[in-house]
Order: sequence, then C-alpha cells, then structure tokens
Amino acid sequence: MWDPFLEPGVLVRHPTAAEWGLGQVQSVGGRKVTVNFENAGKQTIDVSVVSLVFVGDDPRG
Repeated sequence: MWDPFLEPGVLVRHPTAAEWGLGQVQSVGGRKVTVNFENAGKQTIDVSVVSLVFVGDDPRG
C-alpha cells in the first residue's frame, strides 16, 4: 500500500539517488508517484518498491 501522505506539493528525496536532489511530488496515481527532482527532472516512482524520504517535518508523526 502506498503512503497516504504522498500528495502533490510534498517535498521528498529519493533514498538511493541523493544526486537527484530535492523533489516535489507532482501527481499520485495508485502506487505510481511522479516527482520533479531538481537534478533529474520528472521521474515516476513505484512507491511499492521505493520508500521516498520526506523533507522537513514527517507528516506521519
């Protein structure tokens, strides 16, 4: 199951691709999340495989 706190506008980082830089979630469709990363552009991430890291306060508490 995908993370319900992943929604457009949330800032994230990829856990194994630090060189991609900061990313902003653009859209969420089921387990596929499109993120616009500052150094890698738009990437589609399967969140059942990759757990994106929240930037700033983690909304999950």
